[in-house]
Amino acid sequence: MNTLERVREIVETYQKYGWKIERLLMRPETRELVEHAKMSFPGASVENGSVDALWFSRASHNNRVAWELRLVGESNYALFETFEVEEADEDREEVRREMEARLRDYVLGKSTE
Repeated sequence: MNTLERVREIVETYQKYGWKIERLLMRPETRELVEHAKMSFPGASVENGSVDALWFSRASHNNRVAWELRLVGESNYALFETFEVEEADEDREEVRREMEARLRDYVLGKSTE
């Protein structure tokens, strides 16, 4: 399965379970493929990255919002975090950047300990 097929499959699967695509984290070559294929993700931003990954969100229990960062690759690797609805955007963004760093470390084979 190629990268574009993986992206489509992951997005369809997550949407089936109530997740909303928020962001696409893409290597330049993957971003070019996505743009060339005219794949669109309304409401989602596309950001340059050193790995290919997708950010999803959905409402969670106890008045929280769940975010999941899913690697686009052979592995079904994903990182998950929930946030208080009232939590500051800056605090959420800091956690998301840390999650992206952990994902990069995983892909590059670095220890996260």
